[in-house]
Amino acid sequence: MRSLVLAVALFLFWLALSGHYTPFLLTVGVLCVALTVFVASRMFIVDDEGQPMELLLAAPTYWAWLYVEIAKSAVTVTRIILDPKLPISPTFTRVRASQKTSAGLATYANSITLTPGTITTGVSDDILTVHAIIREGADDLEAGGMDKRVRQFEGDT
Repeated sequence: MRSLVLAVALFLFWLALSGHYTPFLLTVGVLCVALTVFVASRMFIVDDEGQPMELLLAAPTYWAWLYVEIAKSAVTVTRIILDPKLPISPTFTRVRASQKTSAGLATYANSITLTPGTITTGVSDDILTVHAIIREGADDLEAGGMDKRVRQFEGDT
């Protein structure tokens, strides 16, 4: 099943990048996708960790929420940059990740890094070290809202 989903995703990506739908290009696309899925299967890349299909239905909701968080943070960082006093208060903090899978932990760490003004600098077991450009950004992470959203995305309510 994972190989089929991978093949469909790769073929749709091929079509989006190609923009041409001649029989020759469609045939080449199908052959390239088949070869790629075959090689990926032989390399044991098509697995639960590389393709967490159970997250597929929850992804659009999580991505929409993350997009809003990124936009809000971008506005905050822009205000800080444009302020002549440059009111920054750089700080490091450590937050505990409650995710149960490595994909969930990676999603949490990457979501922090995608949000302007914060970056995950280290991961040790379930502790993430995060640098924030302002103390309020660190406080928001310590409050656990993003951790809770990633845990919901992961399937734990």
